[in-house]
Amino acid sequence: MLEEMIEQQRAKLLKLGREIIPYLTSDDILQPNDFPELENHPVFRYEEGLLAGLLAVQIASDCGD
Repeated sequence: MLEEMIEQQRAKLLKLGREIIPYLTSDDILQPNDFPELENHPVFRYEEGLLAGLLAVQIASDCGD
């Protein structure tokens, strides 16, 4: 279930990013600081934070195994 949540959030972030910058790639969303339009967009940064949180949970759960 966690993996599904992560993939959904990645897709949501890419979709939002492409609304701001149409040519954005999935790799580009990993480095939003390269794009001032993303770096300064509060909704994009919020959604990016959600993805980071989900990834942190995934890492923490992998360490517990």
